Amino acid sequence: MEQVLLVIGDAAEVTDTLYPYYRIPEDGYQVVVAGPEKRTYHLVQHDTHPDWDITVESAGYHFDADIAFRDIKPADYLGLVISGGRAPEYIRYDEHLMALTRHFAEASKPIGAVCHGIEILARAGVINGKTITTVAKCRFDAEVCGATYVDQPVVVDGNIVTARTFHDNTEWLREYMKLLNAARNRG
Repeated sequence: MEQVLLVIGDAAEVTDTLYPYYRIPEDGYQVVVAGPEKRTYHLVQHDTHPDWDITVESAGYHFDADIAFRDIKPADYLGLVISGGRAPEYIRYDEHLMALTRHFAEASKPIGAVCHGIEILARAGVINGKTITTVAKCRFDAEVCGATYVDQPVVVDGNIVTARTFHDNTEWLREYMKLLNAARNRG
């Protein structure tokens, strides 16, 4: 069974994480959850509040990583999915994660990123010249790293599928699964 990596860390967004975790296996793939260490992580949920200019964050589920970034052999995986939330703000500094992200980009394997997940792709240097979408507050991260930002639910540019937030999960995973299934059929 082909494997797909799902990247998380503390403060990964619940819906950004759980939707792909359950959707991807429906097409016969094994999802392997990856984090900075093999341990339990704390997911968060985001919501809007009429009196706040930013999202409100509250505790979500605990979620186990199956493998640490440093132990991943990227050639063993067909696809990469990067959850959003605040986790990408700090895990983007993990050099093992950067190396595996570059592997997926260079090998043209399917990469999916939602919300703040774009921060990992930006730091890895794999979105220069690409058209992407992300949560509006991460637009700068994408543009300063050479990407063209558009405000729409999902964007597919080559092997990279991006979405703004969990509100776009259906469109995001629909497009990601097309790329993933095509990659499996080629292999």
